[in-house]
Parts: sequence; structure tokens; C-alpha cells
Amino acid sequence: MTYEALERLVNERLPDCLNSLGEIPATLREAMLYSLEAGGKRLRPVLLLAAYGLLQEDVTPALPYACALEMIHTYSLIHDDLPAMDNDTLRRGKPTNHVRFGEAVAILAGDGLLNAAFELMLREAAASESLAGLRAAEMIARRAGVTGMIAGQTLDVTLEGTQPSLDKVGYIHAHKTADLLTAPMEAGLILAGASEDQLVAGRTYGYHLGIAFQMVDDLLDLEGDPARMGKHTGMDAAQGKLTWPACVGSARTREDAAAHIRQAVEAMEVFGERGIFLKALAQSTLTRVQ
Repeated sequence: MTYEALERLVNERLPDCLNSLGEIPATLREAMLYSLEAGGKRLRPVLLLAAYGLLQEDVTPALPYACALEMIHTYSLIHDDLPAMDNDTLRRGKPTNHVRFGEAVAILAGDGLLNAAFELMLREAAASESLAGLRAAEMIARRAGVTGMIAGQTLDVTLEGTQPSLDKVGYIHAHKTADLLTAPMEAGLILAGASEDQLVAGRTYGYHLGIAFQMVDDLLDLEGDPARMGKHTGMDAAQGKLTWPACVGSARTREDAAAHIRQAVEAMEVFGERGIFLKALAQSTLTRVQ
């Protein structure tokens, strides 16, 4: 199992998942695919498949849930970039969705991807009469919802320009970013029939990976190469965003990110050799450039 192989499975299945929903108005479908196929790391669906693979050999049964999670992530990016939110014009090296299609269609494309995701997961769970499928969909809904990612996004936009503190930034990081990296670990393990102890390990891994991921993201916004990242840098400071470096500086942020990665790696010990892939994935977070 390699990252590239899992990523390829997701990329091959995503268009089929969208097509399976039926006839979508041409403009809406084009806008949804524009962002869905714009590239990106596919980190969240890869995590879901890798979590499933900790306990099962064949990961293909988890693909509909992995693709649905990528749709949710993509919808969040479309909405994040809107003028009323982060007001960005570049994403993955391309004009953002609202720049390409206008604000109204971009909003609807995000709405469409979010609803498509749950249609896919619930249809899959119903077809297989799978309680695990329903539990996985509910977990993803919770982590992406009003006590999860949306909660973090709300504080991210409403606290712009206020005095940063570790409590505030910690809450934003935990929900805006870490919740959508914890969701695939939980969902993948639930689908694979994990025990409660294994679920706790997956949840711990996702949380610490997510916090470190956002800390590195904060650093890249300060120091990264826009050409390699495919988006503008310096946006956090310009908008008065609350970030970890704003609280403790860049050097301490690197140390804190490394400490979280160590905890993520330790959480995979329970899976023995099967946890090697996810350990390496976590460690690579500290050296990513996009």
C-alpha cells in the first residue's frame, strides 16, 4: 500500500461517484468538477482508506466513503475562498471557483458537493444494510458539522483581528482542521470493524496529525513558496487570522508540531507493522512544502 496507489483509487472513482447521482445541470456539474478535479493531496480520503486497511486487506469497500469525504473537503474549500470568507482568488494553482463561475454558482457547487457526499454514503449504507456504514456517515457528519469543522471556521472568521491566544487558536485548529483529519480515521476503522481501543488510537492519531498539519500550514503561509503551494501566501497576517506562530513564534511552532507528530506516531503502535504507513505519513507532515 502506497500513498500514490490509494490516491489513484480515489481519483479514478470520484467522477463515477458524481455521475452515479443522476443528471446534474451542466453548469453546476462543471463547477463541482472544476474544484473536485483541481488536484490536491487527497489526504483525507487516503487516510480513510489507510485506516480501513489497518484491519482489512481490500480497501475498495471503503471507497464511496473516502470519495464522499473528499467532496466535503472540496465544498469547504470553495466556501472558504468566497469573498465573505477568506476572499481568495487562487486555489491549487487555479482561479478559485467563484472567480471562474461567479459567487452564486460557487455557493451552489459547494452545496452540491456537500449534499452529494451524504447521498453517496447513505445510499451505500442502505444498499449493504450496514450499520457500520451509517455509523461512519454519522461520524463524518459530526466532525464536519456545527460542533466540528464549521464551529472552527466560525471562530476563525469571527475572531479575525482580535488578540491571539493559545486557547482560541487551539480550538480553531482542533475543529477547523483536526476534526476533518480525525473523521477519516474514525470512519475507516468503524467500517473495518475496529474495537473501541483501536478507535481511540485512530482518533488520537487524527487529532494530533490535524493539529500539526495546521501548525505547518500556518508556517507555510508565512514562509512557503506560492508557486509550489498553488495559492497566495501572507493571507493570515493580512486578514488578522489567529495562528500558532502569532502566539509563540515560528521556532516554537515547529517544536510543537513535532511533538504532536510524535504522539500521532505513538498512537499507531497498537496496530504493529500495519501502522507503518500511517506513521510515515504523519512524519512527512513536518517536511511538506504545500
